[in-house]
Amino acid sequence: METLQPDDPRELGSYRLLRRLGAGGMGRVYLARSPGGRTVAVKVVRQDLAADADFRRRFEHEVEIARAVSGRYTAPVVDADPSAALPWLATSYVLGPDLTDVVEAHGALPERTVRALGAGLAAALQEIHAAGLIHRDLKPSNVLLAADGPRVIDFGIARAVDGNRMTQTGVVVGSPGYMPPEQALGRDVGTPGDVFSLGAVLTFAATGHNAFGDDAASHAAMLYQIVHGESDLTGVPQSLLGLIRACLQKDPAQRPAPAEIVAALAPGGTATVLTNWLPSAVASTIATHAAGILDLEAPDAPAPAPVFGPAPTMSPNGTSGYGTSAPGYGTPPGGTPVPGYGTPPSGSPAPAYGTPPGGTPAPAYGTPAPAYGTPPGGAPADPATGTPLPGTVHLGASAPAAPAPSRRRFLGLTAGVAGVAVVGGGTAWWLSRDSGSAGASAGANGKGGSTEPAAENFTTPPAGVAPQPLWHKSVAEDSISTNVPLLTHDGLLLISGDPLVAYDVKTGKARWSKKGICRPGAQLLFHDGKLFLSDGEYDGVLVARDVATGEEVWRSRLGKELTVVDTIAIDDKNVYVTVTDYSDSKSATDYRTAVAAISHSTGKKVWLQRRDWGTKDYDVQGTVSGKYLVYADSSYNLTVRSTATGEQLWTKKVGDDWSWQPTVAAGLVFLPGEKLTAVDADTGATRWTLSPNGRRGFVNPTVIDGVLYTSDYDDGVWAVHVKTGKRIWLCEDPGADEAPEMFLRAGTTLYGASGPLDGGGIVALNAKTAKARWMYDDNKESGEPWQVALEGNRLLVTHGFEIYALPAV
Repeated sequence: METLQPDDPRELGSYRLLRRLGAGGMGRVYLARSPGGRTVAVKVVRQDLAADADFRRRFEHEVEIARAVSGRYTAPVVDADPSAALPWLATSYVLGPDLTDVVEAHGALPERTVRALGAGLAAALQEIHAAGLIHRDLKPSNVLLAADGPRVIDFGIARAVDGNRMTQTGVVVGSPGYMPPEQALGRDVGTPGDVFSLGAVLTFAATGHNAFGDDAASHAAMLYQIVHGESDLTGVPQSLLGLIRACLQKDPAQRPAPAEIVAALAPGGTATVLTNWLPSAVASTIATHAAGILDLEAPDAPAPAPVFGPAPTMSPNGTSGYGTSAPGYGTPPGGTPVPGYGTPPSGSPAPAYGTPPGGTPAPAYGTPAPAYGTPPGGAPADPATGTPLPGTVHLGASAPAAPAPSRRRFLGLTAGVAGVAVVGGGTAWWLSRDSGSAGASAGANGKGGSTEPAAENFTTPPAGVAPQPLWHKSVAEDSISTNVPLLTHDGLLLISGDPLVAYDVKTGKARWSKKGICRPGAQLLFHDGKLFLSDGEYDGVLVARDVATGEEVWRSRLGKELTVVDTIAIDDKNVYVTVTDYSDSKSATDYRTAVAAISHSTGKKVWLQRRDWGTKDYDVQGTVSGKYLVYADSSYNLTVRSTATGEQLWTKKVGDDWSWQPTVAAGLVFLPGEKLTAVDADTGATRWTLSPNGRRGFVNPTVIDGVLYTSDYDDGVWAVHVKTGKRIWLCEDPGADEAPEMFLRAGTTLYGASGPLDGGGIVALNAKTAKARWMYDDNKESGEPWQVALEGNRLLVTHGFEIYALPAV
């Protein structure tokens, strides 16, 4: 990645350019940001290609087709202007390194990571092929590794460049070492060609070497080996050897289809293998570099409009660094075109806010740390009471000026909360026990709430000083699902993972532990003393377990050809699940999916409603509130159904992000994005929108007692009136470099948990005045999000694979 040069533009369309990522066959590639704060990669076509009318037509056609690719494991085209003087297109920017950089830095990947990688890439090929595209340049530098799965980049555009090249020189576009034999021979390439490339990519990931020669081999020798020789699969794990060999068959007809690869590598769906799929060192690298990318600012100085000439040749791996790399179909390393390959297109300190965990507590929790005081942007006091009341709108209120906040953006999933408490003044209290639902929030499914206390005391630390842990435990890496909300009940803390463990909230000791009952990424739905999980054996049943002991209470099978895939949400009557219906299929791999309600008192099916063809039986994030079951899915649909009958009330597309659990309150569904939008739960009609007023867009909100709490992508925290969308207050600096993604309120204190970037933690704000009270950070760079729940007067917290209990003060 390079800084912008004098001949680089500063803007393209509505995008501000930040850095130059590289150059490739079409032109230059830039890192850019939209007015709403979205980070994209913008590719600008070379001047000589822009002057070619045939190329423009092909380019425009390919862009339109590529827009149809909307899979979870691709970086899709989000904007383009094929008719501009220099045509350009913008693709979604992925905060992650490419596979080449990861293997170079960390070596060959472990078997479980390669398995997950193969499932994600095969799923991406399914989406690309379904849109009528053939990638034709799948290689390690076109595979980005993000925390939630791999992404394939530069799909579809190769066809436009290839078409142009073929008409001029009769040569073939591609990357030696990863192109299939038919492509190396200049023959027509179909979808099996991408499967061959996938086999070569997985070989590289599993072994660190190319299947058809090392870096010292000439391209001509590598191409000869692809066409006539055998692949070198030394070091490939035995469990993956047969599949990779099948992908690398010389005869395209003998290669498996992407759907067969997904079924082989992830029988329970890709989500089951992509939870915590990366080694911790790689995950930490992603988080560190993501923080740097998101803090980038656009250069201040404008520059005259540039004139593009032929682009310089890229490195063999496309652009280095993170994001969308330029197409890798260029000059082979060394600069000499190869016949049959193609002429190239161009000691650690203690925390400052008290005694470190395990140390001797200092009086009053130690010396107050600087910078944890009142934030700029605190709300003005109400004239009558001195503080703003929750739900009260302050008309015309404005925040004082503050230094520009960090631009770090959240990466983790926004999640619901189980367990609520109240804290006031210098005293914390135990809650009266509630045997209601968890996973459906206490605040009318706004994912928060409050209740009445029973007394117990903790000393309140001075303003700006965080409390120290009451206890701390470390667990094995990859043993828990760090993106799943915590569950607390009756003195127990449960954390999704394998084994599933119930911890005593007072001591941190395990009350019970069971292996093999909790799938990776499974949410913990709870009601009336029972925990509800899809079975850990992937046998297609829903299992109810006693939360106090972990023992099975009952299991429910919907039918011989109906399998439960995952849970969605829970209310006072039913557990809502996604289902695969094997009795209704279009082919051996294309089955109908459904949504069902199962009574959590009897385990019997209440209703089952089939979904549209093409919807998946996994990757669904849902919430239930009163008579509404609301869920988002990986096809970017937001759907609302009746909880009584399952009848679909409405469905609509929701932008380019689905990985959030919908928030529902007061008959409204809240949609995060560049603006915060409230839509009617009955009709889907827009009721109000909230603009960030010059700040970047909003993350998924939490609603507690009629007040909506959310953060923006400039790290500010907002309180908003649920019914009107009017701002109550804005805290521009909550005390952490990364603002919270989810919230709990206890009395007058609002607690929030940050995402996975460095500089985050648990923050405490005064819920009435927006003043920052304290911020707790364990100084560990885990690359994982923070989670928080309340049980009694304790905050139960996880950060990656660390577990803490903090006083709720």
